[in-house]
Amino acid sequence: MEIFSLALLLLFGLHLLKSRERAARVALLGSFLARYQIEKLMESLTDGYLRALGEQDAQRRAQIWDLLATTEKNLALQLQSFADDFGRVPADEARVSTLAIALPYASRWFPAATFDMREMLQLHARGIAAVVAQAPGGEEGMAQERKRQAYTVTAELYLLQHSCHWFCRSATVASVRLIALHQTSYEQVLEGVSPATRAAYRQLAGV
Repeated sequence: MEIFSLALLLLFGLHLLKSRERAARVALLGSFLARYQIEKLMESLTDGYLRALGEQDAQRRAQIWDLLATTEKNLALQLQSFADDFGRVPADEARVSTLAIALPYASRWFPAATFDMREMLQLHARGIAAVVAQAPGGEEGMAQERKRQAYTVTAELYLLQHSCHWFCRSATVASVRLIALHQTSYEQVLEGVSPATRAAYRQLAGV
């Protein structure tokens, strides 16, 4: 009975510590995101992609794509500023645990099993900017190319969201949220980003 009670106390203590760490990380990341309109631009962009892809009139569709191009550039600029801004966070506060089990403060106890969120945000900012900068080649293939580009940008944004949730909570929770929010698995998102982003991400996150 004593062992059972001790186990319960231990689990409660671990949960309390993990909750405290999670709250601190949410507050830290949120304090940087609050300076930008990144979430609003992401929502506007993904909704706009759906409108463009569902538009039957070619002229109207082209107008929507033109407006979205401006949103894409603004988002890419804000993401880079956000990544640069977050780069001032101390190293010990920016580490993210890659352990399969979500232990409180695991990133400090097991630094070898971590990645640097500052580097991860730079990776995402570069990846999204690179895809956005790719201009469709020629009028004839523009519609198909723009559709492919929109798909890749969306995957890049979803992977960015996954990294943010991973930083605040855990990789498992981040993957569950991807499915809950976007009906898309982590594996699908990783396959949908650009080859350059995928290679750099796998190396940094160790997946």
